[in-house]
Amino acid sequence: MSKHGKSEDQTIDDTADVDVASTGAELGAAGAAPKHGFFVRLYTGTGAFDVVGKRKMWFVISGVLVAIALASILLRGFTFGIDFEGGTKVSMPAQGAQGQVTTEQVETVFNDTIGTPPESVVVVGNGASATVQIRSETLDNDQTEDLRNALFDAFQPKGGDGQPSKQVISDSAVSETWGGQITQKALIALVVFLVIVTIYITLRYERYMAAAALAALVFDLVITAGVYSLVGFEVTPATVIGLLTILGFSLYDTVIVFDKVEENTSGFEHTTRRTFAEQANLAINQTFMRSINTSVISVLPILALMVIAVWLLGVGTLQDLALVQLVGVIVGTYSSIYFATPLLVTMRERTELVRNHTRRVMNRRKGASAKAAASVESGGVAEPASVAASAPVAIAPDKPAPGVKPTRPTGRPSGKRSPRR
Repeated sequence: MSKHGKSEDQTIDDTADVDVASTGAELGAAGAAPKHGFFVRLYTGTGAFDVVGKRKMWFVISGVLVAIALASILLRGFTFGIDFEGGTKVSMPAQGAQGQVTTEQVETVFNDTIGTPPESVVVVGNGASATVQIRSETLDNDQTEDLRNALFDAFQPKGGDGQPSKQVISDSAVSETWGGQITQKALIALVVFLVIVTIYITLRYERYMAAAALAALVFDLVITAGVYSLVGFEVTPATVIGLLTILGFSLYDTVIVFDKVEENTSGFEHTTRRTFAEQANLAINQTFMRSINTSVISVLPILALMVIAVWLLGVGTLQDLALVQLVGVIVGTYSSIYFATPLLVTMRERTELVRNHTRRVMNRRKGASAKAAASVESGGVAEPASVAASAPVAIAPDKPAPGVKPTRPTGRPSGKRSPRR
């Protein structure tokens, strides 16, 4: 209790009256709400972006994305790398004695030598560092040697010294048994990661936040897998490593937003300034720039990795790692802002505590708006409808705004006591 007989919660509510009332007075003087640019609102984080209020729209968008991803996974499946399915992989420089080697030429030589077409032939990289990668079913040693000889005779691939060399044609073979073991280990790693994350979130946050954060992780996993299935990206062990990395990034971004939500909603039931949903929406706005900056800083090295390592150097393993990270950062940023927090608000609004508090806030605003309208009518001044709607709380000129030194009421002695008579 303060020395004037008011509790701290009541003081906060009174301060809210002054804030909104002052805003309403300014709007009445100007005749319209002040407008700020997009970037000003983004940097100030004052709650101008209504994410939570439009959560039904974001849920529909998220649902459509999940449906497309699941449909692609079920209908198209995945393109697994040689480490998962097994087979033989042959690589050689794309620059031969007669110029750049094309995939059609390589497929023809492979078919003439082995008798069956290869599973895939791709050119990775650009310019002198480009390489041709051939993937096929498992070949025995004699078939592999025959293929190397045929490729060398047909294209004369050049080594680092610019001279044709058979040594630059490399091959690797993975058995189906080994591929099955790699698949099993990848799934175990993913399950262990999700279990550890579940334990951490459950201990760190209350149950609704934990459920929303885990739902966001599942959303990121499904969407990223759906993108790989839809586009046809090859799934390799590097892809699994990158997936675990971006799931950790998504969790980090969600924790940033939830920490702010937790701070804004601490003791929310004792005040009637904002509803729980409004406090959560304010938290999203306050962390917008941090999420954007974190995502941009994460994307820049990934793009550099794709351009330098993949396009210039032709390192295919780094391509798999960079692709999944690029997709995951974008999806993780979206889910932490537009999916996790709106889902948290939806679940909390089903509780009795939040419902009763929201009802109290709405009732107080209606009463304050009615008092303000009555005050305006008694003064003989017509208040525009837009101003009345934007200032739903009663004016309290005798209460100071936050951070402002209180002033003494008019007619009261300024500091000296009157002499006793």
